[in-house]
Amino acid sequence: MITCFIRYQIDPFKQEAFAEYGKAWGQIIPRNGADLIGYFAPHEGSLTTAYGVYNIESLAAYEAYRKSLAADPQAQANHDFSRRERFILQEDRIFLKNISLPHTPRISP
Repeated sequence: MITCFIRYQIDPFKQEAFAEYGKAWGQIIPRNGADLIGYFAPHEGSLTTAYGVYNIESLAAYEAYRKSLAADPQAQANHDFSRRERFILQEDRIFLKNISLPHTPRISP
């Protein structure tokens, strides 16, 4: 299992548009084969940094997922929305592997 972290630099005056974009991925990503952890918008601190995070089985599964997204009309509409509204200024993607598993359950005080 690998986790894809997408770091977005967004226009701070278009946070509502980014929120709409992220909510749409909540339906699109799972339908196309990845396990969405979530889209995260600025809340405190930086007004320009946001993230999208999802798990996928492997890089081979990622390639199949990307092909599925390319054929998904809702995914294409969401990409078109981001291009038209220009709220994403930069997008970087990194794939990481969780090396701390298994985790000990959290103990409540």
